[in-house]
Parts: sequence; C-alpha cells; structure tokens
Amino acid sequence: MSDFTPIYNQEIRKRLMEELKISNAMAVPKIVKIVINTGAGEALINKNALDKIQEQLGLIAGQKAIVTKAKKSISAFKIRKGLAIGVKVTLRGKKMFAFLEKLIKIVIPRLKDFRGVPERSIDQNGNLNLGFYEQTIFPEIEFDKIDKIRGLEVTLVTNAKDKQKGKKLFEILGIPFKS
Repeated sequence: MSDFTPIYNQEIRKRLMEELKISNAMAVPKIVKIVINTGAGEALINKNALDKIQEQLGLIAGQKAIVTKAKKSISAFKIRKGLAIGVKVTLRGKKMFAFLEKLIKIVIPRLKDFRGVPERSIDQNGNLNLGFYEQTIFPEIEFDKIDKIRGLEVTLVTNAKDKQKGKKLFEILGIPFKS
C-alpha cells in the first residue's frame, strides 16, 4: 500500500487551509490518532475469547492489541474491578495513515447497503466514531478462521476544535457522508 502521509501533507492540508480560510499551517485540523476497540464481555465465560479478539485486532491494525480492564465493579454485569473486559489498539504515525487509507479505500466500500456515514457520528470536538457489526469486512480477517462474528469501533481523533472543521477534514479525506 502506498504511503498516505505525503498526500495528506501536500494536498489535503493546503485544500483545508483554503476552504477553512486558515492562514497558519499549524492551525489546520489533522488526525492525531486512531483508536480501534472492541468489548470482550464473553471473556467472563470463555477465557480463550480474549486471545482470539486480541489476535484479530492485531491483524486488522498491524500492531499488537492491549487488553483493557474494568475500572470499577458493576454487580449487575458480574464485573469486578481489574477484570479484562475489552481489547484496544491506538495507532499513530505511519501505521495510522496506512490504516486510514485502508479504511477509506477498501473497508468502507465493502460495507453492505452502505448509504454514507451519518453526520451524528462526528462528536462536538470533531472526532469521527465508526461502528462495524463484524470484523470480516477487513481484508486481513479470513472468514474460515474466525470463531465468532464480533463488532468493533473505530475512532478517528482529531485536533479540530468543532464539528464543522472535523466534518470538512473527513470530507476532504474522502469519507462519504449521507446527503
């Protein structure tokens, strides 16, 4: 896969400066990190599930996933403090841009009945949250080798100050929004 970084730095930043009427290049909104996470509530019953989820997220992201633990006990969910309840990966730098390119050019077009990303997926700070119902839409995951279909969430964290600047950044990057 080609490196998305030079395209972002040369073309996308200049276009954002023009469209948002920003004179300082350092004030242009940019993607800071990408966080991919999934819940592992089934790990309470099945101890091998956590390893499988960690392996699959590692394949998707291209870097080792870490296990997240419960911060406090919740008796209704049978969760104790310190119990493993999720898996996440934080991407920055070259791996972040490689994943972003894969997300825009391969994964989003593979979505079944996709009509565009809803605008409500962007929060008030300009971050984009995408939820996927299954991990099989990523090309690294082989359908024959998965034990269970699991959902995951991808968060594109930006330094945009508001929703409008974040939306403009994602539009220029090529993320299709509902019209």
